[in-house]
Amino acid sequence: MRADSPDGRGDASSQPRASVGLAVLGTDMRYLFADPVYCRVSGEMRAGLEGRAVSPRAELSVGPAALVAAVLADGCPRTHVTPVSRCTWQQLTIRGEVAGLVGLVVESLTSADGLHMADAADRIGTTLDERTTCLEVVSFLGSGLADAAAVDLLPRETQPGGGPGVERAAVAGHAELLPPYAPPAVLRGRTALDEGRLAVPLSIHDHVLGAVLIARASGSFTDRDLLIARSAAHRAAVAIEHARLFGQAQRTAVELQRALLTDPGLPHPNLQLATRYLPAGSADLVGGDWFETVRLHFGRTLLVMGDVMGHGVEAAVDMNSYRSALRGVAAADLPPHRVLRRLDMDISDASTRRPATCLLARVDPARMLASFSSAGHLPPVVFSNEGVAHLVNVPVGPPLGTGVGGYELVSRTFDPGDTLLLFTDGLVERRSEDIDASLARLAHVRPDPGGTLDDLVDEVLHELDAAHAEDDVAVMAARIRREAAPDDDAP
Repeated sequence: MRADSPDGRGDASSQPRASVGLAVLGTDMRYLFADPVYCRVSGEMRAGLEGRAVSPRAELSVGPAALVAAVLADGCPRTHVTPVSRCTWQQLTIRGEVAGLVGLVVESLTSADGLHMADAADRIGTTLDERTTCLEVVSFLGSGLADAAAVDLLPRETQPGGGPGVERAAVAGHAELLPPYAPPAVLRGRTALDEGRLAVPLSIHDHVLGAVLIARASGSFTDRDLLIARSAAHRAAVAIEHARLFGQAQRTAVELQRALLTDPGLPHPNLQLATRYLPAGSADLVGGDWFETVRLHFGRTLLVMGDVMGHGVEAAVDMNSYRSALRGVAAADLPPHRVLRRLDMDISDASTRRPATCLLARVDPARMLASFSSAGHLPPVVFSNEGVAHLVNVPVGPPLGTGVGGYELVSRTFDPGDTLLLFTDGLVERRSEDIDASLARLAHVRPDPGGTLDDLVDEVLHELDAAHAEDDVAVMAARIRREAAPDDDAP
């Protein structure tokens, strides 16, 4: 192949057509309106768009926040241009007062060999998985533009340069028409065009991620073909970068979650404890599931299971705020329902905190007694010494953070060998299944009566297929030691 730089001109029939989208932002730079074309080009989700700020994903297509803010500040229109679109922002004034911004995004749409760039928008980058994106690119380009297509990716830890370090991530069609890997010049950001072969960089923000290669058994590629290949590569690069950023954010959230959950308070020695946390194996970010134990006077231990609404790092941070607040309130050794009341009042004063469900269980081994109170949380389960499960009927109050209050207390005695299991909804809830049916599945689990506490937890997780749950799973099991005796340790 030779390095080439076609000018992209063609006859009148090959000139780009345009698709136009519109968005309106308020003076706080948050959406007031956006039409379907704008959302498709920018990648914004239409659902719940009003009131949201322009996302980092959309900034790649419609311009960085600094550019948009500058238009709002000085009133001078500005245009952001990408290989597949251009977006112009103008100040919106009503009766001489600045009311916000209007964004007009224009997407280039080129038809050739049966391909249309509007199809690329729908077919490339449909998931946050880079392997899937690579397959989508070769499928799109190989469906009408070429007899073979491939995507080569550079290792993240090395500099562009080609060679064995390049990985062929996806291929479609007659692979023998393609070179073994992309030419080094393409991996440094240049396009290579040579008769029946074309290679374009897979790049974003001048950072080369790899290359897209296409080949024909006969004939050469036109300027229109080059435009389509470049546009498809750009969309793929954006999607791959998003997938990598998402993966990094997910790993950060999981690591934060694990770090926060690895240091719960220790129960009294008269109580055995086993805990597990499993992040959801889906596209959703880690949630705000959490558990805690607080040592109280006279050998009692307060067990806590909670779930902050939402996902991501923010949910994990709010979860830690709840844990810290609960530790402070629980130190007063109040009954569980009063702990929830105090915590609800404290959290509701902080308007930035997300609501959370919470279940408290104060276990008194000396009396073989547990007292429960719930803030919107699912009930616990008690497994008898014979392995039979019983749901504990705990009155459910409103979630924490609402400021409504109204929590009740219920107590239950334990028999020797009974195991108390607290959990978050990810363990049992499944789409299209009533919650009663979900809880019934848990109640039908029959763990080995002679097993350890860890064996019981592992069996519950296995029987409910927690490894494939749709939401994060947090589980805490507690069992009173047979030699339990009164303990007057202070918390």
